[in-house]
Amino acid sequence: MDYANRKPKKQPKRNASKKKPAARGATRRQTESRQVPWLVIVIAIALIAAFTYGLVSINGSSNGSAQTPVVQPPPKDLLPEKPQERWQYIEELESKEVEVDVPERELGPPKLMQCGSFRQQADAERLRAQIAMVGLESQVRATTGSNGLWYRVILGPYQTKRDAERDRHKLQRAQIYGCAIWNWNLD
Repeated sequence: MDYANRKPKKQPKRNASKKKPAARGATRRQTESRQVPWLVIVIAIALIAAFTYGLVSINGSSNGSAQTPVVQPPPKDLLPEKPQERWQYIEELESKEVEVDVPERELGPPKLMQCGSFRQQADAERLRAQIAMVGLESQVRATTGSNGLWYRVILGPYQTKRDAERDRHKLQRAQIYGCAIWNWNLD
């Protein structure tokens, strides 16, 4: 059921002339005939008085009439001596020497990063100039492939891939994208 679009129901109009004049008189007679429950009132007053008397008697008893017993500590002869704490690990750590076995990294072939390959040498030189503005040195190498002469812009050689990645991130910050890292020989 769609509560948002429903139409409110029409309620029938009440007719003011249908009020009964006798109803007003009947309520007056009912209140006159009711008796006050005196028994309930007397019991409530007795309970309140008993509760008040209990609170007053509890309050008065804590003034010092009941004393708490004082506990005496046992004589010192019965207790053993407190042992001295001795921390051994501090002395052991000062004299220990930690040996860590770190395997040596195997250096693979040198890494070269190619940032572009162009048909025109002028395009390759333009990219080389942009790379030089970042502060890196690049080379333009002409290579002949199955589909003609290409001019490649390369950086490197790098000993590790991490070094090549560092330079690639510098180029990306300068908005030079598309550089790929390869395992190439310098031939």
